[in-house]
Amino acid sequence: MKIFLIGMMGSGKSFCSKKLAKKLKIQAYDLDRVIEMTEDLTIAEIFEEEGEAYFRKEEAKILRWFGEKKSFVLATGGGAPCFYDNMEWMNQNGITIWLNEPVNVLVERLKSEKNQRPLIKDLTDDELAEFLTNKISERSQFYSLATHTVEYSSMKESELLKLIKKSVEIEELKLKS
Repeated sequence: MKIFLIGMMGSGKSFCSKKLAKKLKIQAYDLDRVIEMTEDLTIAEIFEEEGEAYFRKEEAKILRWFGEKKSFVLATGGGAPCFYDNMEWMNQNGITIWLNEPVNVLVERLKSEKNQRPLIKDLTDDELAEFLTNKISERSQFYSLATHTVEYSSMKESELLKLIKKSVEIEELKLKS
């Protein structure tokens, strides 16, 4: 079982990947962390030293490496589905789940993390809201291709995990038939 969590930065992909993997008894990965380990640089340093184009190319290459693995939950970066046919590849190789959160929730979560995120590090909170609104508008054409969409800001963690687990079970049944 290969599960790809997609969505905007701050949507909870890393958090959910760990919780879901534990519940399903499979390995969790964070694509950005794997890239950082491979490159021996932080995402911010890669953007600063090599640029976004280089980062996106490496991101696609490392994403494809997961095709060799049997079971996992992978938290992708927010832009990962939008480049190098990554969304199509993820859909062909597993189950994709879009964690779709409202902009106001994302802003609250990201305010304190700006310095670790190259795309938003210099934005005020108002600019952050506008940036996220624009990015969601650009990326939703890719995100909407996900196998399942989950909107969970008002859910309890246990409800979210049940919903995702049910989505995974539905996909497994489809694959078996």
